Amino acid sequence: MPAKNVLGGELETCSMDPMTGFYRNGCCNTGREDEGLHLVCAEMTDDFLVFSKSRGNDLSTPIPEYDFPGLMDGDRWCLCVLRWKEAHEAGKAPKVNLRATHISTLEFVDLDVLREFATEDSFE
Repeated sequence: MPAKNVLGGELETCSMDPMTGFYRNGCCNTGREDEGLHLVCAEMTDDFLVFSKSRGNDLSTPIPEYDFPGLMDGDRWCLCVLRWKEAHEAGKAPKVNLRATHISTLEFVDLDVLREFATEDSFE
């Protein structure tokens, strides 16, 4: 059965370039192995990347041995839901593609809050 997004539809691809997702299949899908809950399809901003690095999660520096290119402003990435929530509480949350954000996100963040940060293509 296909995974659902926060709007109740089928979970869509977040990004193929850079390749994202816990399973590196482009989708913010989850499973038992995904202890970090990489559920939120977020559009990176320089402000968020600096914030994340300050919290010990450097997403902008490439790590070739993990085939991680490093993220830049405008890239989409499956973020851990608690990192997104922390950024929101600090006023640094990036925009979210609702159609590519896993429904389990709603266990941590209210849909109305996510809608405030929705990318333009979340509703197409």
